[in-house]
Amino acid sequence: MKLFTFAARAVVVSVVTISTADAGKISGSVTYKGKPRPPKSILMSADAVCAALHPTQAKDEKMIVGKGEGDIHPLANVFVYVKSGLKKQDHPVPDKPVVIDQKGCTYVPHVLGARVGQEIQFKNSDKTMHNVHSLSKKTSTQFNRGMPAGSPNAKYKLTKPEVMAKIKCDAHTWMTCYVGALEHPFFAVTGKDGKFSIDSLDDGEYEIEAWHEMEKKGLPRQVAKVTVTGGAATHDFEFVRIKKK
Repeated sequence: MKLFTFAARAVVVSVVTISTADAGKISGSVTYKGKPRPPKSILMSADAVCAALHPTQAKDEKMIVGKGEGDIHPLANVFVYVKSGLKKQDHPVPDKPVVIDQKGCTYVPHVLGARVGQEIQFKNSDKTMHNVHSLSKKTSTQFNRGMPAGSPNAKYKLTKPEVMAKIKCDAHTWMTCYVGALEHPFFAVTGKDGKFSIDSLDDGEYEIEAWHEMEKKGLPRQVAKVTVTGGAATHDFEFVRIKKK
């Protein structure tokens, strides 16, 4: 069996072309080129409740791809956001919280975006004890909360911009999720179709970045320069695994 190791690489920068319809939108798709990393099995036997929820062997979520063609596969759970170029203006923080459910002994969703200062609620839908532990490197407030079955939602806020803040469950080490905290609402997360759309942008030049969970395992962040001028800006990101020599 041939094994690969990975090395981080400098950010990839590219310039995109622009069409002339649907002003204010940057859209595109994210794909993975090559043979995707196969999901690894998760051993849940230490918790009978978790094991019962997965009659077949549970798999990790580090690389989720959709149905592709040849060696090109739509890549899910990619956080795409405007990194720079926004005009200075207020973007009110929503009163409505974002919710992360602990369901099936996994975090749902696995990757999401939230506003800086927006309430994040953690829900426990399982009949077992969970734990929510923020590993944020920017928000100094420690958050490490045990959540027995039936607990009310736990509430938390990321107080500084961060892409990405990792959340884990100390009770179930396979449980992780990632939150991108931004001071603006211009972000998206790809589904299994690999598509994203960032709406309501003014005309102007922007830098957008695409992040994937395996950035330190061969899939470094990518950055593209995009100009919206009375039309729809499009860009497709393609991730290719970097193999250490």
